[in-house]
Amino acid sequence: MKTRDRIVEGARLLFNEQGYGAVTTAALAAHLGMAEGNLWYHFKTKRALLEVLGERFAAAIDYRLDMRPGTDPLASYVDLLRAMMAEFRRFRFLYRDQAGYGEHADVVGQRAPEWLQRTFIQLEAHLAALVDAGLLDWPRQRLRDLAINATIILRYGLEHYRELGEPTGEGSGTVRRTLRRHLTLFEHALTGDAAARLHSAIDAIEDAALAA
Repeated sequence: MKTRDRIVEGARLLFNEQGYGAVTTAALAAHLGMAEGNLWYHFKTKRALLEVLGERFAAAIDYRLDMRPGTDPLASYVDLLRAMMAEFRRFRFLYRDQAGYGEHADVVGQRAPEWLQRTFIQLEAHLAALVDAGLLDWPRQRLRDLAINATIILRYGLEHYRELGEPTGEGSGTVRRTLRRHLTLFEHALTGDAAARLHSAIDAIEDAALAA
């Protein structure tokens, strides 16, 4: 891994763990095992690191927003959940720490409203595919409301548990609990087989992919 990429990845991990405002360039350099001057050679300020991480965040969101329902809408929905939770966990400091860094990274500040609206539309499309397949019994005129409520739970679930003082790190089960909580919105309207498949898939998401 190139030094610049190692710095960016190390910063992401440390910002997620300790909070953007709590991490100094000296602490980051020590974490990476390099001289602070070497860090400054690549990034003069933490803000410069924030901008690069914002660009990577944007790329991850754009990739996720391209995910559309496939021939197996339940599997497609699970893939979407996996991508969303990975995104929220991988870039959690960007969601959590705005008070620590003031304004968003430029790309985040410019595109956040668009991303949120497109996420609502995306989730609605996946839920509509479940309705079309006969797996979800839900009025079409209420699908947008369901998509918005599901997004809120998925988006804030990890930090909800953190604010309650519960463990949210690796092996804590936070991802599984967040996904199951979102499922309570519409599990009663799923077929029995679809509900069972989603529960099994949720366990696999955490165990195999996120370990959180």
